[in-house]
Amino acid sequence: MGTQIQFPDVKPSSRSFTPGKYPETTFESLDGTKTYLRFGNQPINATLSLSFSNLQDGSANAILTAYFDSKADPTNFINLSAGPFGVLAGIDHNPSENSFLQRIAKYTSPLKWRFSNPPTVTSTFKGLSNVSCSFVACLDAPI
Repeated sequence: MGTQIQFPDVKPSSRSFTPGKYPETTFESLDGTKTYLRFGNQPINATLSLSFSNLQDGSANAILTAYFDSKADPTNFINLSAGPFGVLAGIDHNPSENSFLQRIAKYTSPLKWRFSNPPTVTSTFKGLSNVSCSFVACLDAPI
């Protein structure tokens, strides 16, 4: 089983979340009847994109370190839960159980986050950078 790599506790400037899909196949007969065959009870391949504006170089370096540490072993995964909900903190100020954050946390709890691409770091000013990261959530079977 892989190692959990902690993502730095930095608040993103913007986020984009796309829920995953349930693995299924659709069979369509000649008369147009459709049959759906679902291959599990968990959605897979949820995506999350994060952008950080004007980060201090130390924070940008911490994100790169998390990326390289996560790639040291193919079974490693990223923990995005620093603070109450990590990089998702601040989306919703409503702490109720039906809040947006609670739903994302519940929906993605069995999934393991991995970088889908290397982070992009753009230097904007001396000591400041913009960083973009993208993640995919995978359903890993216990080994």
